[in-house]
Amino acid sequence: MSDKLLPLAEAAALVPSGCTIAFGGMTIYRRPMAFVRALLQRFYATGEPRELTLVSFTSGLESDLLVGAGMVRCVRTCYFGLEIFGLAPMFTYRANHGELVIMEETEASLAFGLRAGIARLGFMPGRAWLGTDLPRLRPDVKTIQDPYTGETLMAFPAIRPDVSVIHTLQSDAEGNALIGGNQGVDEELFMASEMVLLTTEEFQSEMKRSDLIGPTVRAISLAPGGARPTSCHPLYALDGEALLAYSEEVSNPETFQAFIQRWLSV
Repeated sequence: MSDKLLPLAEAAALVPSGCTIAFGGMTIYRRPMAFVRALLQRFYATGEPRELTLVSFTSGLESDLLVGAGMVRCVRTCYFGLEIFGLAPMFTYRANHGELVIMEETEASLAFGLRAGIARLGFMPGRAWLGTDLPRLRPDVKTIQDPYTGETLMAFPAIRPDVSVIHTLQSDAEGNALIGGNQGVDEELFMASEMVLLTTEEFQSEMKRSDLIGPTVRAISLAPGGARPTSCHPLYALDGEALLAYSEEVSNPETFQAFIQRWLSV
């Protein structure tokens, strides 16, 4: 039996306070919701983990729940919301009340940062942000000169999440896993991160095809339906009614606490 197979609660216990955590999937599609539930249960029982930095190409319900619980210090994403179901209410509330550090990001800065992280370089050069005011908001993003052409380029700092959590369609006991056609930037997170935790809809004794390769995976947890209420194509569709109910019910810490106590007790 592989020592990578862990119950969700034990996998969630691997996430330390103060770390940078990234979630696979995109917006309201194939998000690791079962893992987030386990992380919230641990937080309400122990107060850990806290002071998290969230990194996500796009953030949705999974991140809003952690923000609402007060577990998040800093957010790095180019979009935070629930698509047609409205704004992410707790991100909106805490951002408007100055309770979050928000690092300005775009698709380009995240993509270049992850590429640098994958290559284990300090930065990745690119032409994005040239001629804009964005560098004034991010003094850590500097300009450099191409030593061959003399061209001025932006140097985007590497992004290396301490932990990435990815929900998969199938996995074997070693962590070789299938994520399907809607991949987002999961492969990039997988390669850039220091530690990878997987949840999976089902275990296979042998994988015929894998998108993610096992040796870099720290733990795999079985979680059938583990992306709900977000979708997991082609296994199940988005639960729009659940997302709409969340966006209509939650608007501040009091309404969030009422929601989260009920959600965690189901």
